[in-house]
Amino acid sequence: MRLAVVTGNPNKAKEVAAFFSGKLEVDHIRLECPEFRHDDVGEIAREKARFAYERLKVPLIVDDTAFSIDALQGFPGPYAAYVLNTIGIGGILTLMQGRPERAAHFVTAIAYADDDGVLVFKGTLDGTIVAPRGTGGFGYDPIFEWEGHTLAELSLEVKSTISHRGRALAAFSGWLKGKGLLVLHKS
Repeated sequence: MRLAVVTGNPNKAKEVAAFFSGKLEVDHIRLECPEFRHDDVGEIAREKARFAYERLKVPLIVDDTAFSIDALQGFPGPYAAYVLNTIGIGGILTLMQGRPERAAHFVTAIAYADDDGVLVFKGTLDGTIVAPRGTGGFGYDPIFEWEGHTLAELSLEVKSTISHRGRALAAFSGWLKGKGLLVLHKS
């Protein structure tokens, strides 16, 4: 099976390709999708997948991620990309100054679209906000710690399996296996 990953972020496409390495062929397709707004990243991903499938007519996935910080009442939530592009990690750390509560979590929704419609699979990763560490990853990875390491300190292969995106991909992968659509392709 060939699967199109529709995103403008090449790092996301690399994570998906690393997750499915040796299991299916992944094509990165850049397509400008409208930024749908909703409190639920699953609904945002669903609408992006619907939009992309109407244009491309190939089996595809899109994703959307929320980054929620408990001490900030869930901010930035589904607006994580906008906040990262405006105030950045430095702005988040400024907002966190003097706040002892450091819990945060990511939720990624993977939306799969084909001729039968759109299905959504979610993955969550709980962690804490820390001072920036690591040189890998992207986005909030340098300040998000999980089990003693920031996501920026993990290799792409490890991150692609344990991350919020990896967990959503695992749910999607399980569905693909159940449908007989995920098989090892010949080398």
